[in-house]
Amino acid sequence: MNVALLTYEMKKAGVTITEMCEKLEMSRSAFFRKCNGTSEFKQSEIQKIIKILNLKSPVDIFFAE
Repeated sequence: MNVALLTYEMKKAGVTITEMCEKLEMSRSAFFRKCNGTSEFKQSEIQKIIKILNLKSPVDIFFAE
């Protein structure tokens, strides 16, 4: 998970963490757990993030080592 790239894409799209959590219907703590690798984003959540941020490819964000 590349948190820095996700943060960059969120800022570029003008989406705050609060807005992202609301759109994903998830608590801030759950969002941070997923960003920090304690748990993983579900495929449906990744698809929503792609749509919200208008990403061409999620590979660099979600499948980085």
